[in-house]
Amino acid sequence: MRSSPLAHLLFLLLVAGSDVTGEEVDRKPNFVLMMVDDLGIGDVGCYGNDTIRTPNIDRLASEGVKLTQHIAAAPLCTPSRAAFMTGRYALRSGMGSTGRVQVLLFLGGSGGLPPSETTFAKRLQQQGYTTGLVGKWHLGVNCEQRGDHCHHPNQHGFSYFYGLPFTLFNDCVPGEGSDVLADLQHTLKNLTMWLGVGLLTLVCVRVCGLLEVGLWLLVALFFLAILVTTVWYMPFKLLPTWNCIIMRDQEVIEQPMTVETLPQRLLGEAQSFIKRNVDHPFLLFFSLAHIHTPLFTNPAFAGKSRHGRYGDNIEEVDWMIGKMIETVDSLGLANNTLMYFTSDHGGHLEDADSLIGQKGGWNSIYKGGKAMGGWEGGIRVPGIFRWPGRLAAGRIVDEPTSLMDLYPTLKYLAKDTQPDRQLDGYNLMPLLEGKVERSEHEFMFHYCGVYLNAVRWHPPESDSVFKVHFFTPNFSPPGAGGCYDTKVCLCHGEHVTHHNPPLMYDLYQDPSESRPLTPDNEPLYTEILEQTAKAVERHRNTLANNQASDAHGVQSQMTWKKILWRPWLQPCCGTFPFCGCKENNN
Repeated sequence: MRSSPLAHLLFLLLVAGSDVTGEEVDRKPNFVLMMVDDLGIGDVGCYGNDTIRTPNIDRLASEGVKLTQHIAAAPLCTPSRAAFMTGRYALRSGMGSTGRVQVLLFLGGSGGLPPSETTFAKRLQQQGYTTGLVGKWHLGVNCEQRGDHCHHPNQHGFSYFYGLPFTLFNDCVPGEGSDVLADLQHTLKNLTMWLGVGLLTLVCVRVCGLLEVGLWLLVALFFLAILVTTVWYMPFKLLPTWNCIIMRDQEVIEQPMTVETLPQRLLGEAQSFIKRNVDHPFLLFFSLAHIHTPLFTNPAFAGKSRHGRYGDNIEEVDWMIGKMIETVDSLGLANNTLMYFTSDHGGHLEDADSLIGQKGGWNSIYKGGKAMGGWEGGIRVPGIFRWPGRLAAGRIVDEPTSLMDLYPTLKYLAKDTQPDRQLDGYNLMPLLEGKVERSEHEFMFHYCGVYLNAVRWHPPESDSVFKVHFFTPNFSPPGAGGCYDTKVCLCHGEHVTHHNPPLMYDLYQDPSESRPLTPDNEPLYTEILEQTAKAVERHRNTLANNQASDAHGVQSQMTWKKILWRPWLQPCCGTFPFCGCKENNN
């Protein structure tokens, strides 16, 4: 029997349709990762805030999966971001500190994410992805000379970079004070003044003949005064020029940067990157400058929130997230794009002044905040994934997860099956898709610098999440809920209190860590100590014995030698030290 022309037509349409469907299934997904700086988990509506308006972030949660126990690997920017990028605790890449300075302080320093490290961007780039970073980096630039760019995003897998190689900080805005070694600056300034006064006094005494003052002494004091003035003035008084810069790839395009227009420029670059790469798989890491101080004063949002300038900034962040969602959806990319929203760590409780009020975030019911070691408020952050058609809308996952999980998750989705180093994160897709109910994180380790601060244990077949603290930061003044005297908590020496036996809490029953467990009120007390001790021993066996290097020989990047400013490493627009330029927005 002969088939009809209509049957042939139907057959051809079916074949064509199956080919299109096959292309869509086979095409690798896009990734849009959005990270806010210093955002508290309590600042967002879908995590319990009913006074700051965040409808776009809330929409992400309602259309996707919300994680309620999403944990940063460190309570400060540099180590947390290093762990996020590599899927490994910061200690493994030499990004943990032994002393007071726990983040990179100068773009002209030699510390940073080692060239030998592997980031998720580098892995995806090898899988054919176009990769971009727009916004904050804060993981170093140069190693041995200006322009070697050994720590630069371009060397770590990002084919495109636009933004802040450092971070936004108070020195970038006149009148906001200084964040960088303020006590050392004060000491050097006073020493400079005293040397100047002393030198002038001795010159007057010599000229007036009151005492016999040797010329050699005056010359020595003169050169000493010049040296001290240079050590104070060059790295510190010119910080806005040295640190507050914008780069496009490896070129400095603005120095110092104009802070007022920064949010709009970052948003525009992020949207443009997506539009340029609509036709092939891409990874975009949109690392916002908000809401690290100094806070922005965008007239469109000023005075609109119920929480002063900080609330205004949160609502501006939400608007920016809304624009990112709008861009993805309007280009028809939603069903093939995983969007992720988070913060690098908890809010900065101690950041406030009498003029503006509270400038740091709210960490909800959780104790502590930024830089406070293993206290939950400094490490529990928002975690939202949206992928229509792949992830069920409105799903809530109440299991321990980590920012380090992004690395193996992206690898899995990009079909990267090549061998890798020791990872500390796990692929989240089975948990996000509801294929499993339990997190693979039975244990998590919480570091303050290079020091193991706390361990959490989620026993099999139990809802409990036990956490033991080996030491805790000393709050100041006594009785306060943070380190208000120093503005940031430290994790060594006299700044901490060690606990033997460790402090112990059950986060399932006591998420605010306000009721310590004892042998009298917890039947599993001894077992908890035994299990966490064994877990620590296994964990430490995967690390180097020397705190200054990991098992792969990576040297510490957070020593004074690597952190302090060196003129020959300073990125510069123009001829050093006459650095200066403005971005051409035409």
